Amino acid sequence: MRRVVVVGDMKVGKKKDMLVTHALGSCLGLMVYDPIENVGGLLHAMLPLSKINLRKAEANPFMFVDTGVPELFRKVYDLGGQKARLIVKAAGCGQPLGNNEMFKIGERNYTILKKLLWKNNILLESEDVGGMISRTVHFDISTGQIVISSGGAKKIL
Repeated sequence: MRRVVVVGDMKVGKKKDMLVTHALGSCLGLMVYDPIENVGGLLHAMLPLSKINLRKAEANPFMFVDTGVPELFRKVYDLGGQKARLIVKAAGCGQPLGNNEMFKIGERNYTILKKLLWKNNILLESEDVGGMISRTVHFDISTGQIVISSGGAKKIL
């Protein structure tokens, strides 16, 4: 079943699910997959740190990298995923407004992600981050394949 992950959202799924998110500019798209259990999840987080609005973070942890990433892992574990088997990939974290973007949201999203993963002894297997492009992610949980579409081009992550 095809399920769309909107901005500030996260979805997990099993074998026959296809998770899709659109318009990853400065936002983080994080994909987590367990190939043995055929379970995975996709997070589309907007902002790096929840401390800017704790009430919003409590209501929707997926809006922020620092609260969304741990919740994504918890939900994948709830479906039977195991940390030692997880394949983790990232997309987005760009500068869609160019190098003059004052707040550098994409860069900060990526930095917080890397810190969280490092603290938890988790490595990214691959990534498609940075630049000034917008990305669409198609994550097929039955195979673990992730296809990134941008500007008419497609590539497997």
